[in-house]
Amino acid sequence: MTLVFEQIRPGGDRNFGYVLGDRDTQECVLIDPSYAPETFVQRAKDQGLSVTHVINTHGHPDHTNGNEVAVEMSGAPLAAFADSELVKPHVGLRDGQEIAVGSLRLQFLHVPGHCPDHLTIFEPSWGILITGDLLFVGKVGGTRNDPDAETEWYSLQKVLKRYPDTATVWPGHDYGARPSSTIGLERATNPFLLCPDLAAFLALKREWPGFRQRLGLK
Repeated sequence: MTLVFEQIRPGGDRNFGYVLGDRDTQECVLIDPSYAPETFVQRAKDQGLSVTHVINTHGHPDHTNGNEVAVEMSGAPLAAFADSELVKPHVGLRDGQEIAVGSLRLQFLHVPGHCPDHLTIFEPSWGILITGDLLFVGKVGGTRNDPDAETEWYSLQKVLKRYPDTATVWPGHDYGARPSSTIGLERATNPFLLCPDLAAFLALKREWPGFRQRLGLK
């Protein structure tokens, strides 16, 4: 199996989207093709790939505003969290569900907090973990209040327990020092993942604007 994996910068607030596919079976998915859905569809076409699904990591508009065009141009169904109140997927995805794209196996984990319908996507053969807005390079997704932040904490712990340190982290925005990372590197350096417990995590969330300014972070 020959992997096709492209990280695309479609615009917006330093957004990332992805084309992930199997060249041997000529199938791929488009992940969060926002702002420039034509670019995603064209990249699949340039690679000689048919799009099997358009996938959203979560329902925030900056990740979904290209859905209609991407679906229309590719002819592929929209896949997202089954109980999402923000998008209406043709293919509903649930925690622990898996879909095949050629020889690839895309495994979905429900990780609310930043957004109630948030999913991560993991391809175990290649160790690719697409984290959307749950986990960035050097930080985590924003939350509106302490209850949402607590939910996010448990979602992050779920990810850290589930995936190996060698898994590569591919986020939904270019907010860090690098466009990608690994679980091991984030575990060792991300200030939010270094928090020893929920109380420390919530405290850092509240202090984040000043903390970020002191460290010169974006």
